[in-house]
Amino acid sequence: MKSTIEIFSELGARLAGFGSDEVSRSVIARAVAENEWFSVSDIRYAVEALRGEMLDAEKVAEWLAHYPSAGTCEPKRVAIIMAGNIPLVGFFDLMCVIANGDIPCVKPSSKDRVLEGYVEQLLCEIEPSLRIEPYEEGVDYDAVIATGGDSANLYFSTAFDGVPSLLRGSRHSVAVLSGMEDKWDVANLADDIFRHSGLGCRNVSLIFVPKGFVPKFEVPKMCRAYHNNYLQCRALLTLRGAKFEDMGEAVLTRSQRAEFPRFLSQINIVEYSSLEDVQSWLLANDGLLQCVVSEIDGLHSRQVSLGRAQRPTLFDYADERDTMQFLASVD
Repeated sequence: MKSTIEIFSELGARLAGFGSDEVSRSVIARAVAENEWFSVSDIRYAVEALRGEMLDAEKVAEWLAHYPSAGTCEPKRVAIIMAGNIPLVGFFDLMCVIANGDIPCVKPSSKDRVLEGYVEQLLCEIEPSLRIEPYEEGVDYDAVIATGGDSANLYFSTAFDGVPSLLRGSRHSVAVLSGMEDKWDVANLADDIFRHSGLGCRNVSLIFVPKGFVPKFEVPKMCRAYHNNYLQCRALLTLRGAKFEDMGEAVLTRSQRAEFPRFLSQINIVEYSSLEDVQSWLLANDGLLQCVVSEIDGLHSRQVSLGRAQRPTLFDYADERDTMQFLASVD
């Protein structure tokens, strides 16, 4: 049997140039047809991000070195219930379960079955002895990893009561600017905001800026579903008489209070007087945050640079909960 490093580095090799050949173009076309929020460019970006950050042989080896006992225990059957808000968002959970020597029992989101199924097919071609099973309702599993919204998380906590579980609900991401950012930094921030139609928990929707600083970024062309959300948001804010900046595909609002906007196509900006105030807010709201995007050092433990929000590494565990440690803790 191939090693974990061999399996995933070969997967990375097979995904090289995804979208440039007839087979992968067909996969992308079916994935876009399945989910109106997906775009060709976002799918290709997601695959390249996985290749660069999670499927590089040296990076996989460095990651596994932190878990020397991985794969040494009796295999467990681990249910993985995936989200489908962005392309292949559940891949890392699958990777962790395989790397730990366990048997993934996968329930892909109905919004991301095509891409997930294609990757599973490739993995089984690379290593035919690999066991990837479908999730079945009512079956007793040794452990569960489930991702969804807050209401889904509440359901999971009841449905899997008594089963070792790693459950994830809704999270948000923020950016903290110093006022010294140049146009390239702001362009990277725009990618953190708009990539994947803003649907990911790592997408920025709330921006802290020093008083008087006005970031100017361009909004890329968005999918039809996002555009419809923007039209609804703009109409509601207009009816309320709220002040906002219309950016064509999104709206920019300013607030005295740091709060996450209601609409997907709305970005909220809050001015700060001191970084200490921002850090206090981040600490008080840590349970709501997935990551903090900033070039200012030392703001938060889940901090990433501008433009890196949608490129998590093998060590950027969702909610800062180590999936490999969770799997190792299950008897």
